[in-house]
Amino acid sequence: MSKLKVAILEDNKMLLKELKQNLDQSGLVEVAVWASDPEDLLQKVSKCSVEALILDIDISGSSMNGLDIAHKLQLPVLFASGKTKDFYAVIEDLNMNTENIVDHISKPITPEKLNKILPKFIKQIRLTNSFKFVYLDFAGSKRNKIAISDIVFLDSDKHFGAASNNKRIYFIDRPPETLVDFTFSKMEDIGFDKTLFVQTHKSYRLNIKKYRSYSNHFINVEVMNEQGKLEIKQIPVSVNFRKIIRELK
Repeated sequence: MSKLKVAILEDNKMLLKELKQNLDQSGLVEVAVWASDPEDLLQKVSKCSVEALILDIDISGSSMNGLDIAHKLQLPVLFASGKTKDFYAVIEDLNMNTENIVDHISKPITPEKLNKILPKFIKQIRLTNSFKFVYLDFAGSKRNKIAISDIVFLDSDKHFGAASNNKRIYFIDRPPETLVDFTFSKMEDIGFDKTLFVQTHKSYRLNIKKYRSYSNHFINVEVMNEQGKLEIKQIPVSVNFRKIIRELK
């Protein structure tokens, strides 16, 4: 797995250099952007994609502080400050009112501290991201980034090559695709949450949030068809799963 790309902000240039060096030596992240000025950081981030922020909070000589940057960029953030206690209430408020990961580390920032907090910070981000997107190989393209919320169900209809482990995947916002060499047993490894994608039949996995109605042992869902139009599909529910499915709704 590639290293997490981060941007760091520290108004003391000597401490900025030291922090970047410690992060590089940790081998846990890739420092893609670093700056001592908030405006400079924002400009650099606009040209370089990053996945998380490591921010000093109190920035001298600037109208913005690290909290302002966190609000603007809306990315997972690790606040690094000698005044963490002074800003604790604001950090807590940010943590409660954002979907992003928010954590903090007190100065002085030593390699030992980084090696303790970074693995946890990275794990939280990876785990959160795994619930939002998956990367899937389709018949005509590889590593497609797909939002979990757009996926309705998957099936192994033999007409589409179940014998070769190919599956069909259906969406709410795009025509269905063929998944290449995809097995249901490996879904969790890819990033599918087994509590969200439930088995209704040996050949089907359903995003339970897309459940519309249930009757005569079929679940009705809405998907986009090959022509780009929305239609209702019926997902069979075999005897072994009927009680579980009824309890989910």
